[in-house]
Amino acid sequence: MTRICAIAGVVGLLLGLSLWAAEQPRPVRVMSFNIRYGTANDGENSWPKRREFLVETIRNFDPDLLGTQETLAGQRDYLVEKLRGYAVEAAGRDDGNEKGEMAALFYRRERFERLDGGHFWLSDKPDQPGSKGWDAALPRIATWVRLRDQFAPDQKPVLFLNTHFDHRGRQARLESARLIRQRVEELGRGCRVIITGDFNAGEGSPPYQALFAGDNGKPALLLDTFRVHRPERRNDEGTFNGFRADAVTGQRIDWIACSSDWTVQHAGIDRTVRDGRVPSDHFPVTAVLSPRAVDK
Repeated sequence: MTRICAIAGVVGLLLGLSLWAAEQPRPVRVMSFNIRYGTANDGENSWPKRREFLVETIRNFDPDLLGTQETLAGQRDYLVEKLRGYAVEAAGRDDGNEKGEMAALFYRRERFERLDGGHFWLSDKPDQPGSKGWDAALPRIATWVRLRDQFAPDQKPVLFLNTHFDHRGRQARLESARLIRQRVEELGRGCRVIITGDFNAGEGSPPYQALFAGDNGKPALLLDTFRVHRPERRNDEGTFNGFRADAVTGQRIDWIACSSDWTVQHAGIDRTVRDGRVPSDHFPVTAVLSPRAVDK
């Protein structure tokens, strides 16, 4: 009898653990990847010679949410074709349609239902397609979607935003960070927030502070997922590599940000190398996030 009770107790415990695990929100896997524009004269690193490798790198991480930068229309279409099961939101920065680079974002159709989405330009005329802001060299864009997680429909929606800051304009990068923060407060009301992007600025820079620092005594709106997971800075955190596999120093200019109602389970820099080559001139960055249980 004692043995039967013990077995029943173990079975009950295992059943309870299974039910508990089933109730836990499934983590969200996020990747940000500057894929390098496809018409660049990169010789052995040109888009046709590395695109399959790039897709394999994405598949290996298996993101639920993917933000890509420097994405031309043909590259967007190639990724849609090869990454089956993803929907895409994208617009060309030059005209709001097909012309120019895109801050394309992809989300897993099986998991997420699109509730809303759109684009705005990083300028003082954010709703004007092709507008160039401040001292920027080029028009810059942000693309966003509001998503319902169909695996956890009772959870708050997710605002997913992807962007690419200017590579020359210092003032443009700072004002872009301020604009992103303002728009996130508006678009992300009642949502959990995830931001991906190439920010062309390092940790501690004015744009970084504008995005991540608290304001007027208020706690920070957004968290740097990489620094949350790895609190101590190191000299091997560079994300721009110029197609050199060993270029791991320098600034960490590619970030994944999230609102404070996520728990950062993991964050890192994907250093995938094959035959001495890398899939792009930036290393992709990744994060695995779970909704905080207290917000259920």
